[in-house]
Amino acid sequence: MLGKIITLPTLQMIWVRVIIAFAGILGYALYKNVSLIPSGKTILQLLAIGLLVGVHWICFYGAVKASNVSVTLACFSTGTLFTSLIEPIFYKRKVLFYEILFGLIVIGALMMIFNVETKYFWGIMLGIGAALTSSFMAVVNSIMSRRGLKAEMISVYEMIGCWASISIFLFVLEPETATFFNISSADWFYMIVFAVFCTTIPFIIGVAILKNVSPYTMSLTLNLETIYGILFAFFIFSDTEHMSPTFYVGAVIILGVVGADAYMKRYIK
Repeated sequence: MLGKIITLPTLQMIWVRVIIAFAGILGYALYKNVSLIPSGKTILQLLAIGLLVGVHWICFYGAVKASNVSVTLACFSTGTLFTSLIEPIFYKRKVLFYEILFGLIVIGALMMIFNVETKYFWGIMLGIGAALTSSFMAVVNSIMSRRGLKAEMISVYEMIGCWASISIFLFVLEPETATFFNISSADWFYMIVFAVFCTTIPFIIGVAILKNVSPYTMSLTLNLETIYGILFAFFIFSDTEHMSPTFYVGAVIILGVVGADAYMKRYIK
């Protein structure tokens, strides 16, 4: 929603966001006395993941600008299915039938909620791109976290890679927007909230919990963002956000799948 409220072009908005978020993450890491000197190979790996994070955010907020919050979140929820296919490859385990089934049910529930029109073609494509890159991010960050690397260290280097990725797109596509001087006071306020409370804190927490939670479960739980995101968007952008009459049915289905996944992970060995 903040991505919709902020009036800056997508690339400039994300570029400034990453700079502020990096400062916050670095400051927190220094405050916690976290070592920021891993091996050279690890640094390169984290920077590469950061490049992927940059592409993910470009896709996600590009989708918001190209369509609306509802369409973006609906498409983003396809990440559950992507993760159910990607995670077994990296973890060298068999694909679990119920994970594929749950992913398909979630997509079906979201199709019940939204009636996506063809005018949102680019929003749909970018939203799916955001889901795919998010799935890869969750899996590789889970691997890095389970190596014993601190979430703060991972986040610092990934923010550097993310900034480099976004800078490439920015200077190639919109070089005139690579500035801090045309930003209104209102946009600065929302940008700071955006970077600190919606990036710095969640990013560190998200990386940290992947040490104990599987990427698939995290991806599935993120579908709750679709529910509360659409509710907030409906009240804030009521003129551009239209919920399907079947929203509550779809929401209950998604909540049921999240609960069923937790049950399967806990009791089905």
